[in-house]
Amino acid sequence: MKTTSRTKCARLAEKLLGIREALGLSQSEMLERLGFSDELFRSNVSQYERGHRQPPLPVLLEYARAAGVCVDVLISDDMDLPVKLPAQPIHNVTRRRRTR
Repeated sequence: MKTTSRTKCARLAEKLLGIREALGLSQSEMLERLGFSDELFRSNVSQYERGHRQPPLPVLLEYARAAGVCVDVLISDDMDLPVKLPAQPIHNVTRRRRTR
């Protein structure tokens, strides 16, 4: 059985870097903000921002939450990040408690 990787988003790396810079955080601080400082390294953030690796979906979700945008804004190459971050997401849903 052949495995395939996800299709790469051309602008994802640029958007992740833009989020971190707009929030005024270092790569290590970004991991703290995302809640993954125990599982990932600063080098992971660097690889995401340079487009060398794609973040796992839970990490991508937390980037979107930190920026106050919907995940589709990060994924879609046709959509831009809001000028002011964190923004207010278009949708409001009730979240279940996160268990890890």
